[in-house]
Amino acid sequence: MIFNVTRFAMAAAILGASALTATAQEYTPENPECIAPANPGGGWDFTCRQVGKSLQDQGLLGSTMQVVNLAGGGGGVAYAEVVNKRSNDNDLIVAASSATATRLAQGAYPGNTMDQVRWIGAVGADYGVIAVAADSEIGDLAQMLETMKNDPTAISVAGGSAVGGWDHLKVLIAANAYGIDDVRSIKYIAFDGGGEAVTQLLAGSVQAFTGDLSEARGFVESGDIRVIAVLAPERLSGDFADMPTAREQGVDAIGANWRGFYAPGGMSDAAYDAWVSKIADLYASDAWKDVMEANGLAPLDLQGAAFEEFVVNSVSQIEKISKEIGIIK
Repeated sequence: MIFNVTRFAMAAAILGASALTATAQEYTPENPECIAPANPGGGWDFTCRQVGKSLQDQGLLGSTMQVVNLAGGGGGVAYAEVVNKRSNDNDLIVAASSATATRLAQGAYPGNTMDQVRWIGAVGADYGVIAVAADSEIGDLAQMLETMKNDPTAISVAGGSAVGGWDHLKVLIAANAYGIDDVRSIKYIAFDGGGEAVTQLLAGSVQAFTGDLSEARGFVESGDIRVIAVLAPERLSGDFADMPTAREQGVDAIGANWRGFYAPGGMSDAAYDAWVSKIADLYASDAWKDVMEANGLAPLDLQGAAFEEFVVNSVSQIEKISKEIGIIK
């Protein structure tokens, strides 16, 4: 039920993921802007800010990319803004992820569909995590899930996506893998972005957090939270080597959240090709590989048409998952 990143990356190679229109006129954004569809501190915010800085550092943008936080509706407010008001903006890109595909799959952006925008490319995949406050009495994932199994009301889990969104799905997948049959009994509380969700965890309003590694990293380094499970097939390396996987605790739950960008549906072909080229060049750089390693991102090399095909498949897959667990009919 989870995205097979390697399989899609191989498919991208077959499809020619990096192929661009060679004759397209080069477009240079005059006022580049990235919308992060959540409050500061979450994964979308990280994607906009880190990619914007890296594009400028690599000389791929001639001016600073403005980052605008536009929270609401699990990304729906930003999506509607782009579709309805900025459909011809050639300088605009928007951070997207598995959460975006999830909301589209579930029809949670009223009146909006995935074909109303243009899909630019991915910059990596971010593994999901489940975490608790550093001083929590919850020792590991199995203990938390056993508590939930015995009393679903005992633990509330906060995430940065809406109910039924990708953060919600991650904890439901873990619960289902543990043997909790009625995953709808799990208490999930939605916030606008991972940063706000962690803030509520630290305030004691909830007992656990579900999000992505890039969102959790800073809070782990500050000593505020403790990751009790990474939803990766095996332990990550480097700074993340001490974080246990769900699988090694007997919970076969894996979740990779892709991170990338979409653009307005009316963006010109020249502007679209230029943005696709810039993201492809950034992804291929050694500097971006360092960023990926430092933030726990897994490889996912998809741009242009291959990325669009990947999103189509993602939306279809999430729709199937959502039906299986009763989120949609």
